[in-house]
Amino acid sequence: MFQELVSHNKDVEQLLLKGYAIALDSGHLVVRDIPYLDREGALCWGAIVCKLRSTDNKHFVMEDHQIYFAGSHPYGLDGEPIANLAGGPYSLPLASTDVVVQRSMSNKPVGGYADHVAKIDRYVTILCGPAMERYGVSPLTFRKVTSEGEETVFKFADTLTSRAEIGDLAQLFKDEVVAIIGLGGTGSYVLDYMVKTPVARILGFDRDPYHVHNAFRSPGRLDQNELDHPKSEVYQGRYENFREGIELVPKFIDASCEGDLKDVTFAFVCVDKGSARRGIFDLLTKMAIPFIDVGMGLDRKQHKINGTLRATYYEPRARRR
Repeated sequence: MFQELVSHNKDVEQLLLKGYAIALDSGHLVVRDIPYLDREGALCWGAIVCKLRSTDNKHFVMEDHQIYFAGSHPYGLDGEPIANLAGGPYSLPLASTDVVVQRSMSNKPVGGYADHVAKIDRYVTILCGPAMERYGVSPLTFRKVTSEGEETVFKFADTLTSRAEIGDLAQLFKDEVVAIIGLGGTGSYVLDYMVKTPVARILGFDRDPYHVHNAFRSPGRLDQNELDHPKSEVYQGRYENFREGIELVPKFIDASCEGDLKDVTFAFVCVDKGSARRGIFDLLTKMAIPFIDVGMGLDRKQHKINGTLRATYYEPRARRR
């Protein structure tokens, strides 16, 4: 992902060629090795962090004129805080443990910034100037930095994570293997949301065919060529261009299917038949797999619609109590 960013964005490539220690982290551009002076005039090293906004899967533009800074407020040679840096204390979760954002900064020249080079150069001049003059240091270290979170299951850049500032939360799910048992009116929506999360693998199970009525109770388009094919096949085709790690199988899960769930770390049970759910529950609890039983049932009586919503979490140790 980092090499694609550099090869398709000339301004980012120019930053690298100039000698900045740049890398990607959770959808942010990170510039390390930024020297500055602290309150006592001592030399400190920080990092500049910028949000990236994708225009397609390869090209990125600046989100805005602001930056985030991993470091304390920088000071000038006169011992006073550097002025014209609006913002303040700020926390931004990143995957990197060595870059801890402490504040936001805002310095917008007349006309704004033409590209990332203009933006980074200006902030570096403001932040690093005093340290460069006093200690003879430079932010152009030509240091190669490994981009955090570069490996991804997505086939498109996940710029939503950086936009929502949930990079640290996304990292918590990256090793999960999630099973969705039942791909009907509830399971199809669970699948649609789960596909957009960075979990390592998604397993889905449903043997029923996809009919016209299913299109009225599931997300996505209706392609006439999908009709009468297994639901698992239909949804596999819809989502496999979005991410890796999807395996949807035309099969019903019961108590004998331990081998199908051997790597699963969490499951959603979206099955409406009570007798079938019981066998699935027994299997999941036997395998100590936490799961959520979710679904709804509606019926009409005269002029009223009655219904029940179900969302129950089961944890492995509950069976032993």
